[in-house]
Amino acid sequence: MKKRLLASLLGAVMLLSVGMTGCGQKATENTGTAQQTAEQTAATPKILRLNNQSEPGSLHPGKAQGTHDSWLIEHVMEGLTKKSPEGKVVEGMATAWTVSEDGTVYTFTLRDGVKWSNGDPMVAKDFEIAWKYLLNPKTASEYAYQCYYLANGEAFNASTETDDAKLKELEDAVGVKALDEKTLEVRLEAPTPYFLELLSFYTYYPVNHKVQEANPDWANDASTYVSNGPFIFTEWKHKESMKIVKNEEYYDKDKVKLNEIHFAMIEDENTAWQMYRNDELDMAYPLPQDVTAQLSAQKDPEFVIGAELATYFYRFNTTKKPFNNVNVRRALSMTIDRKTIVESVAQGGQTPAYTLTPYGIADVSGDFTQNTGELFKYDPTEAQKLLAQGLQEEGMDKMPNFVILYNTSEGHKKIAEAIQEMWRKDLGIQVTLENVEFQIKLDREDKLDFEVARSGWVGDYVDPMTFLDMFESTSQQNDTGWVNAEYDALIRAAKANLDLASRSQQLHDAEKILMSEMPIAPIYFYTAPYTLKPYVKDSYKPINRYTQFQYADIVK
Repeated sequence: MKKRLLASLLGAVMLLSVGMTGCGQKATENTGTAQQTAEQTAATPKILRLNNQSEPGSLHPGKAQGTHDSWLIEHVMEGLTKKSPEGKVVEGMATAWTVSEDGTVYTFTLRDGVKWSNGDPMVAKDFEIAWKYLLNPKTASEYAYQCYYLANGEAFNASTETDDAKLKELEDAVGVKALDEKTLEVRLEAPTPYFLELLSFYTYYPVNHKVQEANPDWANDASTYVSNGPFIFTEWKHKESMKIVKNEEYYDKDKVKLNEIHFAMIEDENTAWQMYRNDELDMAYPLPQDVTAQLSAQKDPEFVIGAELATYFYRFNTTKKPFNNVNVRRALSMTIDRKTIVESVAQGGQTPAYTLTPYGIADVSGDFTQNTGELFKYDPTEAQKLLAQGLQEEGMDKMPNFVILYNTSEGHKKIAEAIQEMWRKDLGIQVTLENVEFQIKLDREDKLDFEVARSGWVGDYVDPMTFLDMFESTSQQNDTGWVNAEYDALIRAAKANLDLASRSQQLHDAEKILMSEMPIAPIYFYTAPYTLKPYVKDSYKPINRYTQFQYADIVK
């Protein structure tokens, strides 16, 4: 999650002091009242109320794929490393590690005394089993490609082998191995400078291997959910609410101040905003776009524009005619007036996007996206020529009516309506809008069951690769049907390249191909406008995560 606006909300907890007035009996009464108040405050559970918006698709680290999954997972699970409130990679479940001279072998030492929420000790095998489960082709994980950094990870995941014994051989060759209960060895395909940061991402979280083997569906219900993080999952009323409570066995429990976090699932942003105003929610995110503009203009003290490393874009299904034609795709993209969308529709301080990779990632010198520059322009006149050429190449007289698919949100609807009108006015195209639940949209994208779909991507780690390798032909997150051998070769070369300058050039060249072929149309670089009650202290907003509350407090 990116941008140049500060993201974190780091509040200092204020200690309330009560002074005694007068003397004699009056002073005694006042002292007693203060003590009673303090005792009542201490006895009152600190419950934070948030809105997760949508029903999670999966709360299994190996199957989760969206922020509606990850936000809760990040509060109940923890990986080998984690991100501090200051954005640094620090020790998580691992307290120490060594790296081989060539940068391809990591050896991690796990914490002593860590237990799963069911009382089982956490061991190195929990990581080995979790990562191999993710990579197993039978799992069909959307995020399996994130473990392609492991030696032989891609070979295992891409296998079509049906013989179980041979598949097991491929699994055993994957570069992760528990040497003993406290030692995990990880072998990489190539040196990966951001690997320690990647380990803080939820795809690399462990699972209790005994539970996984005994009950593969353990993550589908709160009663069977087993975790190792600062909170424990206790209640899941599907499509209604979720509840997590403080984990008293967590190694850092003294820093965890909240007793519980309650998650609602309210898709409608206006409803959630009203709940916030009625003190039924402690945070409102995302905000209705007109509310964002109003709060920004008023400089409301509860209003925060968090930084994001994220891009809002539309996908084209390149397997469906005429979206298989690059000129048609370019015409549609070049007719979107991004400046109007960010200023008059989104209204949250976003930046028009003319590349996929957002600002906020360092290049060899300067900012990667700043160095890239704009790779295409808003040009309706040229777009009309490209559309005519593309349709002629496909043997079509006119552009057929098609559908923009988006997940239920007033903001997505308004943006889709604006683009619908731009395409009608400048290209004479008739477009229908279809809104569905977020998980349904993700499922349809996976199956290429759409024509044009609204999408967004938050960087899993702070490097251009987290955006660009999404559109490798082998990536389960591609969801466009687009394949380009030259693009694939550049991405693969950059992954194995330790020379920063030549690696940077490879990534820049890859992005130029992506924007020339246009299987996607970037629209804007996100910000994260939200409101937070002033009594919620010490939350923090990583550049590529939702606001985190592991160490937050409520001080009223």
